[in-house]
Amino acid sequence: MLRWNGLAVDQLRRTESVFALSNGHLGMRGTLDEGEPRGLPGTYLNGFYEEHALPYGEPGYGYPEAGQTVVNVTDGKVIRLLVEDEPLDMRYGRAHVHRRELDFRTGTLRRHTEWESPTGRRVTVRTERLVSLTQRAVAAILYEVEPSEDVQLVLQSDLLANEPVEHDSDDPRVAAALNEPLVSDFAHVEDFRAVLAHHARNSGLRMAAAMDHELEVEDGVRTEIRAEKDLARFTAAVDVPAGGKLRLVKYLGYGWSAQRSVPALRAQVEAALAGARQTGWEGLLAEQRRFLDDFWEVADIDLQGDDEMQQAVRFALFHIMQAAVRGETRAIPGKGLTGPGYDGHAFWDTEMFVLPVLAYTVPEAARDALRWRHSTLGKARERAAVLGQGGAAFPWRSISGAECSAYWPASTAAFHVSGDVSHAVAQYVNATGDTAFERECGAEILVETARLWTSLGHHDPHGGFRIDGVTGPDEYSAVEDNNVYTNLIAQKNLRSAADACDRHPDVAERLDVTAEEVQGWRKAADGMVIPFDSLLGVHEQAEGFTSHAEWDFDGTDADEYPLLLNRPYFDLYRKQVIKQADLVLAMHVRGDAFTPLQKARNFAYYEPRTVRDSSLSAGTQAVLAAEVGALQLAYDYLAEAVFTDVYDLHHNVHNGLHMASLAGAWVGLVAGFGGMRDHDGELSFAPRLPPGLTRMAFRMSFRGTRFAVEVEPGKVTYRIVAGGPLHTRHHGVPVVVEPGLPATLSTPDPPEPPDLRQPPHRAPVRRVPPGARP
Repeated sequence: MLRWNGLAVDQLRRTESVFALSNGHLGMRGTLDEGEPRGLPGTYLNGFYEEHALPYGEPGYGYPEAGQTVVNVTDGKVIRLLVEDEPLDMRYGRAHVHRRELDFRTGTLRRHTEWESPTGRRVTVRTERLVSLTQRAVAAILYEVEPSEDVQLVLQSDLLANEPVEHDSDDPRVAAALNEPLVSDFAHVEDFRAVLAHHARNSGLRMAAAMDHELEVEDGVRTEIRAEKDLARFTAAVDVPAGGKLRLVKYLGYGWSAQRSVPALRAQVEAALAGARQTGWEGLLAEQRRFLDDFWEVADIDLQGDDEMQQAVRFALFHIMQAAVRGETRAIPGKGLTGPGYDGHAFWDTEMFVLPVLAYTVPEAARDALRWRHSTLGKARERAAVLGQGGAAFPWRSISGAECSAYWPASTAAFHVSGDVSHAVAQYVNATGDTAFERECGAEILVETARLWTSLGHHDPHGGFRIDGVTGPDEYSAVEDNNVYTNLIAQKNLRSAADACDRHPDVAERLDVTAEEVQGWRKAADGMVIPFDSLLGVHEQAEGFTSHAEWDFDGTDADEYPLLLNRPYFDLYRKQVIKQADLVLAMHVRGDAFTPLQKARNFAYYEPRTVRDSSLSAGTQAVLAAEVGALQLAYDYLAEAVFTDVYDLHHNVHNGLHMASLAGAWVGLVAGFGGMRDHDGELSFAPRLPPGLTRMAFRMSFRGTRFAVEVEPGKVTYRIVAGGPLHTRHHGVPVVVEPGLPATLSTPDPPEPPDLRQPPHRAPVRRVPPGARP
């Protein structure tokens, strides 16, 4: 668990993100039950957004015209308490005890407060909150009060729409769109139950929220319930004797649709409430625990020697799981459902960082996220056509599947996104053997993205296949020719599409794929241009990159990072300065295209030029540092990825957690120190124990087999947890692990690492001052 003792009002926004609960459909920030004090309240439904215009000073053909922003929907978390007419407010009176705990095993947020009112009356308040991982539309809250003397207590339980929220966006259009974005359609109350229905003012999307209550008291209670367009309130007043208890269970149901009517949405949320009431509070807790027991059996990472790292890694795994498990054909936003950062948009972060975790732990969630991409193929085809290309061009950032970025060098030109989606499709199919998904969805994605590459690229007179004028992962280098990452991800895309058509000729026929087209894909893949600087002996991040002027790192002050906020893009684009892992990322996901010597030389060249102004970078750099033998540096990068959100290293956790950086914790450990690679379905490991740990064990699933990899000094043990035998490689040697027969093997010494250094002021952040910790 993660516990926060005491109340730091200036840290509320941060703790609200850290203590957020979600299931991929519904997300609730960890605001206090009483609603105030608060930082940034938020309740989100995945895919529910408001729309706003994207005007340009100088418009151009193909520029996106509309932006999308996630909406803070009806808040059902609020339960206010009045003690003899004095509201419990943590800013007044005195809190003798106050702690909050996010429990990764039970999937709940608990709170324990012993509060003394300004007039000296004392009560103990215990609450527990969950967003159900099994009942997609349901959340529930247990609220208990025990007074130390005879006292009158009043509870007010709310549904509140258009909650006043301060928006710190620099874009006035976003703030305007989110100023009372919900328009009331329906309000109804009956007994202890209330329903509110609204639609978003501009996008027209409809949503409904409902609440119901179970109240337990020893003596009589007076209740009332009322509703208006943006507020429904259930009130209970009761006299509670010393030693007595007031117990309230609040059930919540949420739903939204672009097509269903208000009556249908009302029926949906009332049905969700009925199901929750039938299950009951204890039943919901039991379902949550069973779900998480199964999750941790397949996903847990056990570290010995660094308790701080252990806690943060499980925190990361818990939040990745929360962001996805019940998304069900919705995107996984860059911040999950923990805050409004990035306007709630999904990026390529999902496919290249989050889905690898899910594909080997909760594959059903990875499948559903890819089904969302498939559902947006029509918009991706339209986008490609607008850009004068064939196939499908997936958006840089979006909620609905339509491109929402107004800055084309870093968005429209970042065609690698389509290759990233195809990479995730192939990876998921390889990890699971899910041919049904490939037949229904995956093959079509692969085909349409392959068509994009053959339209976008061309064969040059020298026999090579070039992809010019694109932006790779490094956003400090834009609109360049033959970005190695893009070309290698396209190469795999083309070959994966050809192989899928060979496996599913009926699907190929349905998509009008000809033998000549498949042959063209293979020819383009075989001729793909991969720039290499023979003078320096390294791959060029993109053609001509190593000829650019060097960035003046010595003349760059520490407080000038991130550079995008302090230096013009024009200058960044012309210099050898890298925002985040680009060629280094290519060496991870397409490591089969590089020799060990090339990896070491490339890493040594790009390390002192990479400033990590993106939270995506540290986890990937950890992987390559471990592969080339720099184990301490790899552990430092791993720590930076792991602690990015727990200790708010980028000072922006108030807007939500970084899903890709959280995924970097898993990637850095499993792919870094575990050496896990899966190239075309050939699973392999090259584990080495990092400094600072006396033991490391991680669990995975591969094609239905759950297994554990346990790394100790000088040796590793592979053990089947459930399922059939595992065929893999250990440091290049074939191994078959049978159920009930663990295989223990020795681990070779790591290679001698090259000379590595980082830009001034940009060494990895290993630890933070104790005062910054919860």
